[in-house]
Amino acid sequence: MTVNTQIETNVEPFWQGLQTGQLDTSDSDTEELTADDGQHIQIAVLDKWQQQGAALGGYKVGLTSGQARNMFGQGVRPFGFILQDRILASAANLEYSSVVGIGVENELVFRLGSTLAGDNISRADAFAAIDGVAPGFEINQMRFRGAISQGARIADNLSQWGIVAGEFQNKNQDYDKLTVQLSCDQTLRQTVNAEGHIDNHFDSIAALANRLHRFGKRLEKGMYVITGSFTRQKVIGTGDWLGDFGDIGQVSLKIT
Repeated sequence: MTVNTQIETNVEPFWQGLQTGQLDTSDSDTEELTADDGQHIQIAVLDKWQQQGAALGGYKVGLTSGQARNMFGQGVRPFGFILQDRILASAANLEYSSVVGIGVENELVFRLGSTLAGDNISRADAFAAIDGVAPGFEINQMRFRGAISQGARIADNLSQWGIVAGEFQNKNQDYDKLTVQLSCDQTLRQTVNAEGHIDNHFDSIAALANRLHRFGKRLEKGMYVITGSFTRQKVIGTGDWLGDFGDIGQVSLKIT
């Protein structure tokens, strides 16, 4: 099977997986997919969303923090897409039954004030293009049933389902000094200090822009970008989730 054929034959299973919330790879050839193969499949799946009228709201940068950092190799930072209608405002309600295998992560949300495109984007370029930062959540969905290769993880959109964004603040922050907390129903679940845990956010945005360019994409003005998880918790029922980012503010999500 050629690489192009392998990519083409895997688009439909991943597309269906994102519709149903379940993806069984046990009888497929996804273990042979490379990271770049997975990225091509993911883009083809995004094309199908857009053909059905869905709008692209932004991107996530993967493998920038904690134990997941450099999982696919030193400095490898795959991307995932965020659909516009899955960008929720803080204090939103989300039905537990609507997202099979749901998880919640504290993440910062950055907003593009100008388009960022090219193959040699620097930290300074990324900083200049951003016009605000907000406390946020990534809503994850664990869809896999079966073997998970690097390429399959990326094709599956890095488990992305949606995001929650709080109020945007000035981008000039001391990000290394952040202490981030995640609580549910007023019970503290996790506390993480940013320093040493997560890549520089503007380096991550630059890496995202450079990788997007390789695949014919770019960051457009108004898009949102999430740059990596501080906390990670599986959701096993209803509850009121609160993310505290210190001076950057708080974000909440009610799962009903």
